[in-house]
Amino acid sequence: MGLEPAIIISFLKPLSEKGFLNEKSELPVPRRPDWLLSRRRGVSDSKDSDYNLQMEYTTLGRTELRVSVAGLGCGGNSKIGQGAGQSFDDSVRLVRRALDLGVNFLDTAQAYGTETIVGEAIKIMPRDQVVLSTKHAVAGTSAEKISKVVDSALKKLQTDYIDIFHLHGVHPKQYTRAFEELAPELDRARDAGKIRFLGITETSPNDHEQTMLQQALRDDCWDVMMLGFSMMHQVARSAVLPYTKERRIGTLMMFVVRNIFSDPEKLLTTMDDLAKNQLVPAWLAATGNPLDFLIHDGGADSVVDAAYRYARHEPGADVVLFGTSQESHLEKNISSILKPPLPPSDCAKLADLFGHLRGVGLDLPSAA
Repeated sequence: MGLEPAIIISFLKPLSEKGFLNEKSELPVPRRPDWLLSRRRGVSDSKDSDYNLQMEYTTLGRTELRVSVAGLGCGGNSKIGQGAGQSFDDSVRLVRRALDLGVNFLDTAQAYGTETIVGEAIKIMPRDQVVLSTKHAVAGTSAEKISKVVDSALKKLQTDYIDIFHLHGVHPKQYTRAFEELAPELDRARDAGKIRFLGITETSPNDHEQTMLQQALRDDCWDVMMLGFSMMHQVARSAVLPYTKERRIGTLMMFVVRNIFSDPEKLLTTMDDLAKNQLVPAWLAATGNPLDFLIHDGGADSVVDAAYRYARHEPGADVVLFGTSQESHLEKNISSILKPPLPPSDCAKLADLFGHLRGVGLDLPSAA
């Protein structure tokens, strides 16, 4: 029996076979286009939020921005409540509750339709206590249009600058145009004070090997990268994170928790398909909860709890993005992200069982 169409898996290949990195896994000297020369500039540290002293903060790579390790993702299925049919005001309250709990990193995008909600939520905050991240797709976007998109985002977010502006979901085939045509225009927006740092995000479900990010690591213009990483999609551990650490590129971890971890039936179905294709041991498919070995005294409270903690403490991970539509869910997610690492034996078992997989659990948000 073959895998379901939504589950596409391949085995690890040495990076040298892909043509991106040499046998010693060393990065080539990065390209620095004319518009980037003499660029490297930093900013003052943002003040830690006073709302919750238990929140943990880290420095987001060379941006020097002080960010909460838990970042509120305003897209996905939930769209901070919009995906669940909640009102605009309800979503604003949800964002403000995250701020109350010490979350100072908010990630949105033009495609999510939540920039106006974020803008309304943060207008009561001192601007330097919030780190704003937004995005726009490459497809159908010209250099002239991206400038207008930045202006539109500023208006929706009710701010005069955006901390990080990303090119959104860049496919490997789109990368050259993103770098050569759109990044220079974003740099001009940075010169104008409209944005502070440039970011790029991958399309994880369509790029299991993270080839686009490996291309982007060749170019010294990206201050932040958003990448997929989870217990069953560990590619970034060898393909991306060692090099973002070396270059001091900030990292935002997405696809940490998808349906495979929050929906027991989805997990069982996936594990059954993997076992039938001899990609995981048969005993995983035979148990009622294939990941129950993670839940024990000294371990995780739940599969979702384990998933957040696993990504949070991966070397090279800066911010773990999470989505929600409910306040109770919000608090639970943050609590998991702030917990200690999983036991080393559990992490080793996850690497042994799933470290060779590709594309598992990278389901796109529904149309809701």
